[in-house]
Amino acid sequence: MSKALERRKKLRSDLILAAERMIAERGLAGLKTRDLAREIGCANGAVYNLVADVDELILRVGSRTLLRLDEALSIAESAGEPSPREALVRIAIAYCDFAAENLQLWRALFEHRMEADKIVPDWSIDDQMQLFRHIYQPLAALLPMRSPEELSITARSLFSAVHGMVALGLEQKLVAVPLPELRKEIAGLVRATLDGLAARAT
Repeated sequence: MSKALERRKKLRSDLILAAERMIAERGLAGLKTRDLAREIGCANGAVYNLVADVDELILRVGSRTLLRLDEALSIAESAGEPSPREALVRIAIAYCDFAAENLQLWRALFEHRMEADKIVPDWSIDDQMQLFRHIYQPLAALLPMRSPEELSITARSLFSAVHGMVALGLEQKLVAVPLPELRKEIAGLVRATLDGLAARAT
């Protein structure tokens, strides 16, 4: 690899890491390319030689966040008894804890909106969809009579329920819930939902 390519690769990596730090500190609205360029030591316009646009930069940071979330969910999944029901409870609580510990980066995953005429690239969609295996696989063990399509919908619905509780519970407003209580409520919701799904299946 030529020195020019090596320098570009390093600058690109530095840019993504700097954007990650900036979002973590300021939130998505605080991401400024001029500040990023100054931090990594390049001209403001040179940022767009490293990524196509700000959307790509945010998605690259998002992929790093999703990778760390994936690791956290994998650890939770294997951390206790192998029961699919309890694995899903641990996964849901781990999701809540990750959001609380990485609040601005986690929020950025859902706050970012592509321009109306732009399509989310396949690599970003793949990064997002990979996470659903943590929900899908235990559900498949609990609900063996369901088709893959039905399990996919149930996995998304269960995620939506947990995500909604986390999003509202972590809001720094009247609806905020202290983290220990929020964890308990999420565990109760997941267990009740799974018990209801199992009862319907029989």
